[in-house]
Amino acid sequence: MDWDKLRIFHAVADAGSLTHAGEKLNLSQSAVSRQIRGLEEQLNTNLFHRHARGLILTEQGELLFDATSAMTKRVDAAAARIRDSEEEVFGELRVTTTTGFGTLWLAPRLPKLYEKYPDLKVDLMLEERVLDLPMREADVAIRMKEPSQADLIRKRLMNVRMCLYASPKYLAENGTPQTIEEVSNHRLICQNTDSDQVAAGQNLVQQLMLNDVRSMLTVNNYFGVLQGVLHDLGIGVLPDYLTQDFPDLVQVLPEVESADVPVFLAYPEELRQSKRVAAFKDFVQDEIISYRKQLREKEKD
Repeated sequence: MDWDKLRIFHAVADAGSLTHAGEKLNLSQSAVSRQIRGLEEQLNTNLFHRHARGLILTEQGELLFDATSAMTKRVDAAAARIRDSEEEVFGELRVTTTTGFGTLWLAPRLPKLYEKYPDLKVDLMLEERVLDLPMREADVAIRMKEPSQADLIRKRLMNVRMCLYASPKYLAENGTPQTIEEVSNHRLICQNTDSDQVAAGQNLVQQLMLNDVRSMLTVNNYFGVLQGVLHDLGIGVLPDYLTQDFPDLVQVLPEVESADVPVFLAYPEELRQSKRVAAFKDFVQDEIISYRKQLREKEKD
């Protein structure tokens, strides 16, 4: 198999266009087209459907693209490990975490990381789905539960709790519940109990729903829950790490909260020596220490 042809095929499949692939590879459209025709002849199959609006992979093309994508990831990972043998921290680091934690806690703190490592390129992947780190779908994960995948290095960062919060305006207009039963007279904003969320948060929501809540807004991540609370829609179930960055939130029924939720940072064993991973891990740990210190000072006040 001609590796150069596979490289060109991957670029065309990724771009969906001979022209765009050629621009990326610094090749003419005719040169790219010849390589694709040669590969199709070698494999005795059509890899693309040709349309006026571009190229679409055939079923056989999809199979080959899956293979070249896996190859590309492995080559990129190997190149990254080679670069990590140098002293400087630079290159791409793919970080996966939940939409809520990534948007509300991690992203606002990233300027400090870039200030220290300006050549680092963080690809922040926010989703509730747990990506496969051993298969290199990401380099580092931050999750509100201990990863179950094998061959991972795990670091427990902190504990958070799910609590009830509302805006001052909402409480001024609708009153503040004094018991958990009175929450049923308010609109509850939370993650759907069927969604992929931490068990402790799910248990708290189920406890609240036992009181026949009058009105609800369910969202599939905590960022959406927070937006509902900030726009005076009701009382939200939110992680307590938000109180530092959103000081106007009012905690409702402070005695009603979830059990501790552990937050873990994890990465593949093969990245143990990665300077990029080490730099990111140290940065997050330093931010956690600063976060805890500010919380203690706030509690004293």
